Amino acid sequence: MTDAQILDAQALLAAHVGVFVEPASAASVAGLLQAAEHGRVPEGATIVCTVTGNGLKDTATALGSRTIDPTVIAPTLDAAVKALGL
Repeated sequence: MTDAQILDAQALLAAHVGVFVEPASAASVAGLLQAAEHGRVPEGATIVCTVTGNGLKDTATALGSRTIDPTVIAPTLDAAVKALGL
């Protein structure tokens, strides 16, 4: 698998699962995605990928060339609830 696939897996985990991992941890997910693309994952299989490395260890790689425009809110519960639409 390529570095780009690992970084894509890292971004996928952050955006869709809410888990921010370092690239080394995203490698297992990238491998799984690659295997699935090539039909090497049995239908209905239960698969576990261990992702232990926190993304805060390497924020520069996570940000890379990606353009991120975060929503900045006050550090309060009310502001978080409002921003999340809860």
